[in-house]
Amino acid sequence: MSERTIRPSGGNPYPLGLRLAGRRVVVVGGGAVATRRVPALLDAGADVLLVAPELTPALRAHADAGRLHWEPRRFVPADLDGAWLVQVAVDDPAAAAAVSAAAAERRIFCVRADDRAAATAWTPAVTRHGPVTVAVLGGGDPRRAMTVRDAVRDLLGARQGPLLTSPVLEEGPPVDTAGRVALVGAGPGDPELITVKGWRLLTEADVVVADRLVPGLLLDELRSDVELVDASKIPYGPSRAQEEINRILVDRARAGKFVVRLKGGDPYVFGRGGEELLACAEAGVPVTVVPGVTSAVAVPAVAGVPVTHRAVAHEFTVVSGHVAPDSPASLVRWEALAGLRGTLVVLMGLKNLPAISATLVAHGRPADTPVAVVQEGTTSGQRTLRSTLGAVAADVVEAGIHPPAIVVIGDVVGALDV
Repeated sequence: MSERTIRPSGGNPYPLGLRLAGRRVVVVGGGAVATRRVPALLDAGADVLLVAPELTPALRAHADAGRLHWEPRRFVPADLDGAWLVQVAVDDPAAAAAVSAAAAERRIFCVRADDRAAATAWTPAVTRHGPVTVAVLGGGDPRRAMTVRDAVRDLLGARQGPLLTSPVLEEGPPVDTAGRVALVGAGPGDPELITVKGWRLLTEADVVVADRLVPGLLLDELRSDVELVDASKIPYGPSRAQEEINRILVDRARAGKFVVRLKGGDPYVFGRGGEELLACAEAGVPVTVVPGVTSAVAVPAVAGVPVTHRAVAHEFTVVSGHVAPDSPASLVRWEALAGLRGTLVVLMGLKNLPAISATLVAHGRPADTPVAVVQEGTTSGQRTLRSTLGAVAADVVEAGIHPPAIVVIGDVVGALDV
């Protein structure tokens, strides 16, 4: 009986859709590549074990929220026990080869970010359209796969006319596109809520500077050669970090790169997009601003709360709650807000919610005013708490609600109850 020859690098890849819900997937590495790959695994329902001494803030947020298990150390072969798939996301060839060898011994398919030829599985270029997922393999050429993927995505969008290419969509006169910046709002969390224009610019980017709250699945669709800068990982305090972000945008653009500054929600709604535009303008770097779906309106909506409703509320006010009402640094006139009859939407206010609710009640807002608190709105982790202004601070603690969360105060909270 003759032996069959196995050619690991020969032949065409066999396309397969893996059903990973509840099955162990091991990711080795905690950097930018893992940051891009993990969200898709979580979206598939995989039981993710992440092995890395250190994590990016985005990955740490997944670990802190209990979405994955993190082992803060270097890989050992026993990590693969019970695994169905392993993704190697490290730039050390020797370490990657060791993981690959351990996977081969256990007959576990292994994806390697550092060496596609040495991998036993490839991650395709992916686009999602509702329940449809399209995965494209380009024969080892990521750019070819991305080009085909993008064409398929356009077809799935079933959009007519010159929507994606019309020059009237660009603000201002034509500019030299050799080096430029786009401030793109990524929406409140659901990756499908980014605008068509925002997604198109994202696919064209050479550099993406991303906030912690941007949808992770958008990062999973970036070209493999895109430089991903995790803005939440930049050191220093808030002011120095913003200065460093501004410097990165300007320096990369001056080097001839197309830079997308991807921001959660809308760039100008508590997003410091104005500061970034001014920094680019001062440096002579052209900027395109792409508005995003703001969580201030979208998150209440998906939770069944309209911010306005006929005969209930004819106005709504959006405020930041990251500064306590009694702080000298606060720019919000809480006593004036307490006298309004409309809807009050508070962003970044969970930490100061006891002081905010007490201040509003003290200045005349009834304690029985309905309140909704929506955690991780528009995502699979969405939770909604209904309460009243007088009780909401205690109820949030009891329910274990954590940021990011939107607080909606007003009679609209019960307007759609049937």
